[in-house]
Amino acid sequence: MNDTHKGRMTRDGIRIHDDAEFNGMRAAGRVAAEILDEIAEHVFPGQTTEELDRLIGEKVIAKGTTSATIGYKGYQHASCISINHVVCHGIPGPKQLKDGDILNIDVTVILNGWFGDTSRMYVAGKLPRKAERLIQVTHDALMLGIDAVKPGNTFGDIGYAIQSYVESHRMSVVRDFCGHGLGQVFHAPPNVLHYGRPGSGPVLEEGMFFTIEPMVNLGRPETKVLADEWTAVTRDKSLSAQFEHSVGVTATGVDIFTLSPAGLFHPTYTAE
Repeated sequence: MNDTHKGRMTRDGIRIHDDAEFNGMRAAGRVAAEILDEIAEHVFPGQTTEELDRLIGEKVIAKGTTSATIGYKGYQHASCISINHVVCHGIPGPKQLKDGDILNIDVTVILNGWFGDTSRMYVAGKLPRKAERLIQVTHDALMLGIDAVKPGNTFGDIGYAIQSYVESHRMSVVRDFCGHGLGQVFHAPPNVLHYGRPGSGPVLEEGMFFTIEPMVNLGRPETKVLADEWTAVTRDKSLSAQFEHSVGVTATGVDIFTLSPAGLFHPTYTAE
């Protein structure tokens, strides 16, 4: 990469990173992905989300990283765990998982100042058919969004790729939450919308780092945040799913920082 770009900010306030900084993101992203690989065996009926979070917290420390979420705006956990109609930011607690529950586990670690942020879907016990369809469409929508990442495309191209695919399957994209820039900070410009018009929004440039993390509902897209001020749920109580990768724009396309080393990003369960 041209060194004149180092540390540059675009007109939209999006930081441009250099090759060495890609290495920092790869290392942090790999640790976050490893943790999600290792937690899969602990997801089963009867398990509690607070125990899953405790195990994640142990792994974060054992790998020489720190949690980005503990202490973030008063949050006290190493993960967000969102079950069934919880869209995102579910708080771990004593609730036991039931057979057929689907859950998103979202982990962000900090390694040498770099943030690795990723989430994926799990199932406790046997996966219901309608949930399986939702999870598949959500995963595929994320990957189609990632396919749109290359210099010269726009953030609207990413959103359109996700939205058009999801809606073709008669599901809906959540609009109340979005992806975000990251790097040596947890959240930075831009907001990465999971819907949009082709050609709209900022133009992608080599060196941009951000998350893509579509939330997809079987029902309508509207959400509400509960009294705890964190937990977001679907207003119509329909099932919701989410997958998230942290990515960087390269000269020719995209570098996915949070790929699963064990190949478990999807599915993390054994289909019956």
